Amino acid sequence: MYPLIVFLPLIAAAIAGTITLVGAMSTAKDAPHDAHGHHHHGVSSADRVAQLVTVAGVVIAFIISIFAFVDVALGGNPQTIELFTWISSGSFDASWALRIDTLTCVMLIVVTGVSSMVHIYSIGYMSHDPDKPRFMAYLSLFTFAMLMLITADNLIQLFFGWEGVGLASYLLIGFWYSKPSASAAAIKAFVVNRVGDFGFALGIFAVYVLFDSVQFDVIFGNAEEVAGTTLMFLGHEFSALEITCFLLFIGAMGKSAQLGLHTWLPDAMEGPTPVSALIHAATMVTAGVFMVARLSPIFEYAETTLMIITIVGATTAFFAATVGCVQNDIKRVIAYSTCSQLGYMFFACGVSAYSAGVFHLMTHGFFKALLFLGAGSVIHAMSDEQDMRKMGGIWKMVPLTFAVMMVGTLAITGFPGLAGFYSKDLVIESAYAAHTGVGLYAFWAGILAALMTSFYSWRLVFMTFFGTPRADERTMAHVHESPAVMTGPLLFLTVGAIFAGWFAKDWFGGGDYEEMLAFWNGALFMAEGHLALEHAHHVPGWVKLAPFVAMVTGFVIALVMYKLVPSLPRTLANTFNGVYRFALNKWYFDELYDKIFVKPAFALGYGFWKSGDGAIIDGCGPDGVAAACRNIARRVSAIQSGFVYHYAFAMLIGIAALVSYTIWKMG
Repeated sequence: MYPLIVFLPLIAAAIAGTITLVGAMSTAKDAPHDAHGHHHHGVSSADRVAQLVTVAGVVIAFIISIFAFVDVALGGNPQTIELFTWISSGSFDASWALRIDTLTCVMLIVVTGVSSMVHIYSIGYMSHDPDKPRFMAYLSLFTFAMLMLITADNLIQLFFGWEGVGLASYLLIGFWYSKPSASAAAIKAFVVNRVGDFGFALGIFAVYVLFDSVQFDVIFGNAEEVAGTTLMFLGHEFSALEITCFLLFIGAMGKSAQLGLHTWLPDAMEGPTPVSALIHAATMVTAGVFMVARLSPIFEYAETTLMIITIVGATTAFFAATVGCVQNDIKRVIAYSTCSQLGYMFFACGVSAYSAGVFHLMTHGFFKALLFLGAGSVIHAMSDEQDMRKMGGIWKMVPLTFAVMMVGTLAITGFPGLAGFYSKDLVIESAYAAHTGVGLYAFWAGILAALMTSFYSWRLVFMTFFGTPRADERTMAHVHESPAVMTGPLLFLTVGAIFAGWFAKDWFGGGDYEEMLAFWNGALFMAEGHLALEHAHHVPGWVKLAPFVAMVTGFVIALVMYKLVPSLPRTLANTFNGVYRFALNKWYFDELYDKIFVKPAFALGYGFWKSGDGAIIDGCGPDGVAAACRNIARRVSAIQSGFVYHYAFAMLIGIAALVSYTIWKMG
């Protein structure tokens, strides 16, 4: 029964994909095109079939996942289902098996739950799009790849799912392929992920070299013995496990958009809004965090790498929050908030509080999907307008969307009692409780990021829903609440955003430590002496209060700037123009990469093309040979002049040459 969870979305994707192909063939013959080459038609029966099949596949997978969670996680009944041997070569053995343990089950609930809501929501959101079956097929393919990744029993299968979500994200971000910005964003996501994946692949090779296996059980069982192995690299001796874990983490940095490899994430907004919700909430970006948690038995023996993870995570949380404060596109604000929240998850894993990281991953999946789909509902109401400077004053017209966005905002800012409060506070307290220098750095970065999270989340709410309407009259006349097929999923996610944290806090370390260990049942591993989670409950009172104070402060600043004194933001932006520009231009990362990597690569390519390929290879090769032949032919043809005495002269020379040669030979 459990294999169905993984393969139902794949089957649904295949059916929807077939419908797309058949539809493309039949319409190519007879349908009129518009300027973009799209066909004009309403919702055909084929579209309906594609939507029903894909939604049914994911929803059934979600229902089975709930059963799996009850049986495996709560019933303490983990299992590995072997489907077949995939690769067997010498001592290398990789089978296709589904590893269903507590960590998998938590992820299954998040992935299938959010994905099924996104699928249902897409029926309404994409109602005007001519390519509905193709979109639904991609969504289901994406879900399948992510499910393959989280049920992986070995690194090869994990890598398969890893690349699968990379491919699917490329297809989805570039879904509107006639839009140049969408194509560029898709390519950017794909290329930046390749950089991370290169590190990840090297990490997998290193694991195989060290452990002679890619099976998780073998790796985890021997991690302690291998921990002492060293490698010679560039004339220095390094711990083999440190290097391996660092390479694996580079993969996680790419997939989960950590500082340095984060530039693709905000551009991923070019895809339709449901895609943003799927990429940012449940699937792609959480893969990196999941991978670090899954491989906790080897990361625990790599102290230096854990410190690097903590620093990178904390810096990302801070960096993305500063950028989120000044963005004007509603989806970009939420995108940077994703980047920032992923930083939290990573620094939790970095201080060995894996379950706190996974807890935040789970609660974040609900409220982030809620915020994105809520933003989609706003964009839908505002006739596809995404700039918050052109919104305002619409809360009475879209009361339901406004209500769910409020819940999402309260959840992400960590309002007491809501999902984000439990997980975010646990992450921040764990960082403090690690009692290390990097832990303290992560704690303060987390507090500052919490303040900014609160500020930009409320700024979004005030700019979008309150104040005087700043849109033109035609847009304002069109503002309407989204259809039930879009608001239904929002309500489901709202329930998650409200109750998920309170409901699950004891399992993830918010309550009794022993109860948490029993729940995880060995799926996560904490080495001796890594007790951040245990100590998180005994931190000083001010540490527990700090996130709340930060949240309130952020809210008050946003209230003053966007509600009470609306002229303040412009004055501040002009006064601190340098800082404002720096944040608005995303710390100039794109410009920097353009200078360091893109431009030199272009120059190099152009140089190789012109002087290498053109001058040397073609010059001496095909072009050179052709030119030489042409030259000789031209000279030979000049002899054929048509004058008798020219020919006679040629004959005489020929005879003279022949006679000379004969005499020379005889002599």
